[in-house]
Amino acid sequence: MSTETPVETHEFQAEVQQVLKLVIHSLYSNKEIFLRELVSNASDACDKLRFEALQDASLAGGGEPAIELRVDGEARTLSVIDNGIGMSHDELAANLGTIARSGTREFLERLEAGQKADAQLIGQFGVGFYSGFIVADRISVTSRRAGSEEVWTWESAGDGRFTLQQAPADTPRGTHITLHLREGEDEFLQDWKLRSLVNTYSDHIGFPIRMAKRVEGDDKDAGGELETINQAAALWTRSKADIGDDEYQAFYKHVSHDFNDALAWTHNRVEGNQNFTSLLYLPKQAPFDFQYNREERKGLKLYIKRVFIMDAAEQMLPAYLRFVRGVVDSDDLPLNVSREILQNNRQVERIRGALVKRSLDLLEKLAREEAEKYTGFWNEYGSVLKEGVAEDASNRERVMKLLRFPSTRSDTADQLVSLDEYIARMAAGQESIYYLTADGFNAARNNPQLEALKARGIEVLLMHERIDEWVAGYLSEYEGKRLRNVAKGELDLDTLGGGEEDKAKREESAKAAEGVVARLKGILGENVREVRVSERLTESPSCLVLEEYDMALHMQRLLKAAGQEVPGGQPVLEINPAHPLVQRLDGEADEAAAADLGQLLFEQAQLAAGGQLDDPAAFIARTNRLLSGGASA
Repeated sequence: MSTETPVETHEFQAEVQQVLKLVIHSLYSNKEIFLRELVSNASDACDKLRFEALQDASLAGGGEPAIELRVDGEARTLSVIDNGIGMSHDELAANLGTIARSGTREFLERLEAGQKADAQLIGQFGVGFYSGFIVADRISVTSRRAGSEEVWTWESAGDGRFTLQQAPADTPRGTHITLHLREGEDEFLQDWKLRSLVNTYSDHIGFPIRMAKRVEGDDKDAGGELETINQAAALWTRSKADIGDDEYQAFYKHVSHDFNDALAWTHNRVEGNQNFTSLLYLPKQAPFDFQYNREERKGLKLYIKRVFIMDAAEQMLPAYLRFVRGVVDSDDLPLNVSREILQNNRQVERIRGALVKRSLDLLEKLAREEAEKYTGFWNEYGSVLKEGVAEDASNRERVMKLLRFPSTRSDTADQLVSLDEYIARMAAGQESIYYLTADGFNAARNNPQLEALKARGIEVLLMHERIDEWVAGYLSEYEGKRLRNVAKGELDLDTLGGGEEDKAKREESAKAAEGVVARLKGILGENVREVRVSERLTESPSCLVLEEYDMALHMQRLLKAAGQEVPGGQPVLEINPAHPLVQRLDGEADEAAAADLGQLLFEQAQLAAGGQLDDPAAFIARTNRLLSGGASA
């Protein structure tokens, strides 16, 4: 039989109605967060008990610290129970009766005043408890402090008042929080829902979280038997020497929801002014929609003291490393009061810088030690990594070291070469790294602008993906070698062999072609800036050359197709005087036929460069006239 005990009524020590309204309606963007907050508080209580028991052995009894979730469907209550340090009458009144007063913070301040200890506590703001009012219209807290015989129950409906009343003395040590759920919040009475939330937010809390074991194929509990529903240990907190590859792979699948094994990973712990642990993975295969979701950046999970806070890929990694998966766990990152937004400051920037370095280190190691695996990675994510050349100036050289392209020595687009490999086999006298951008591998390797370089044995990198034209604007130099687009600007081949005799022949050819050059300029008019004899061509009749910073014709075509404005520009038409078409033009007496030939040389060059004809029908008619005339001649 229990006797009636006096009930104490207290006023909250704040404008609590306004503060609770803020907590319930504005502070948390996701109401599910309440369970994370309450479990985190329970974890703190267990940590405090473990620490204080080191100083007072009498507190160590009562079983190993643990957390239990208990559901009563009939009463529509959800309870979060721990056997941690508990709270006394005064602590209940002080910690739960004052909004934004955190027992954890006060505990840490006491530690700092005395001795340092790794208590692994996460509560900082003292508002997490009140997130329970998001889903509950009444909360009761029964608590017994370790080493005390008194038990007290705190209760409030969030209406500006709370009550304190003595509870039965046989209540075990710890804290029992009961949420009386609002109408419409029945989902939080569902076993699967609670397990899912624990898996998402609290899987790596350092204490077991238990629920009633369910009968196989039924929703009923198995006679009160409890089972642990979280891992209760964070793999990344263990020593690397104690973790096997199979454990790393299993954790990767757990954290990434990928069915494949990870390609590689790196596990690091940083200690000093800032403490954090990172475990980063490279996936083996890109998701089917990966290229189309540049702004949806997920995969790097942020934990604070092993409690999941948010997916922080956007804050912690640049966009060009958005394929990286894994976790980062910090001891002291600044969050906003709801612990849902990461505040930007120097600590965040330092961690971001460290994560970028670790990611690039991992890629470099993979490329250096397992070239075949790196080729597989490149085929999946290479076009994404290229973005780093433009977006990360501080690491541009490192990203360039990781680039791979086919070249004029490749039979297929999959035969790739690095910039270092290219430099190692550069021809004698070659001072620049030559490349060509095009809309496709075949369009690149058959481009007429490569002919003279091929004839001299000069290798050219073939940048055939659509992103390459944009990236090429940032490829100015690597390892002291200038990168040059063979389709833009003057191409001085005198340094690449041939000597004075070859130079004299080219000058003589240019002089002999002055007439046909002038004639072509008259035919094409404003379509070209200049007509000149080419140093690039050995087999084709003509090609178009752009200024150093002009946009490639294939890129202009794509932008126009997308409805974008494209800045106008006049290309240079280069001709090969030894080609029969050019010689035919030079000797053509019929001005109409000469005009057709001149336009054909220009339009062929446009097509070879990936450009778009203004009037395809006129091109076909012109070609037909010339073919018919040639056939009847």
